[in-house]
Amino acid sequence: MSNQDLSIAAKLINGGVAGLVGVTCVFPIDLAKTRLQNQHGKDMYKGMIDCLMKTARAEGFLGMYRGAAVNLTLVTPEKAIKLAANDFFRQLLMEDGMQRNLKMEMLAGCGAGMCQVVVTCPMEMLKIQLQDAGRLAAPHQSSTSAPSSSRSYTTGSASTHKRPSATLIAWELLRTQGLAGLYKGLGATLLRDIPFSIIYFPMFANLNNLGVHELTGKASFAHSFMSGCIAGSLAAVAVTPLDGNSGFRKDHPPS
Repeated sequence: MSNQDLSIAAKLINGGVAGLVGVTCVFPIDLAKTRLQNQHGKDMYKGMIDCLMKTARAEGFLGMYRGAAVNLTLVTPEKAIKLAANDFFRQLLMEDGMQRNLKMEMLAGCGAGMCQVVVTCPMEMLKIQLQDAGRLAAPHQSSTSAPSSSRSYTTGSASTHKRPSATLIAWELLRTQGLAGLYKGLGATLLRDIPFSIIYFPMFANLNNLGVHELTGKASFAHSFMSGCIAGSLAAVAVTPLDGNSGFRKDHPPS
C-alpha cells in the first residue's frame, strides 16, 4: 500500500471515529436544535436548556438521544464520502492538492458537499423524524381526548401513535413514496451542505497550515483541533438559516 493510500485510509478512519465521538457528545444539543426549529410558533420550549430539561423529564435521559442510532450508523459513510470527495477534487483541481488556492479549495469543498448528500439527506430525514417524535407526541400524552386525525410523526401519507423507529419510518416512506421519499428536502440539504463545505474545508486547511512545523511538516494535534473547531463553528453559524429550512422541509413533506 502506498503512502498516499495509507494517508487516505487514515483520514477516513479518523473521520469516522471523529464522527462517532461527535455524535455521542453533541447529539442532545442537535435534538434541542431540531425541536426548537420545528416549534412553528407554538412556544413549547423557551430555549435549549428548557428543551433538554423537558425532554429528560418526559422521555428520560435516553430521550435526548432519540434518533442517535441513525446518525451513529450513517455518520461514518457520510464522513468518508465527504473527506474522500474533498481530497479527490483537491487533487483534480490542484497539481498536488497541497498548494494554497482559495478558489480551487472552495470548488473542492463544493464538490464534497454535493457528494455527501447521498447519505446526509436520508440520514437527516430519519433523524429529524425520530428527534421530533417526542415533541409531536406530547399533546397526545397530555390529553386522552385528542382527535384520531392527530399524528405523532409523519411518514408521507401514513400516521401512527406508536413509538416510531428508523426502520418503520424508512419502510413506510419507501412503500408509499418510493426512494424519493427518503430524499425529500434534497434541495434544502444541498443549500445547507454545499455552503458549509465551501466555508469549512478551505478555512480549516488555511488555519491548520498556520501551525505547520518546518521540521515535521505537520501541525500539532491541539492546533488542528482548534482549527477544526473554529472552521466548523463559523461554517455552522453561516448555514443555520438553511439548516432550519432543511429541517422544516423534511418534517413537513408535501401532501
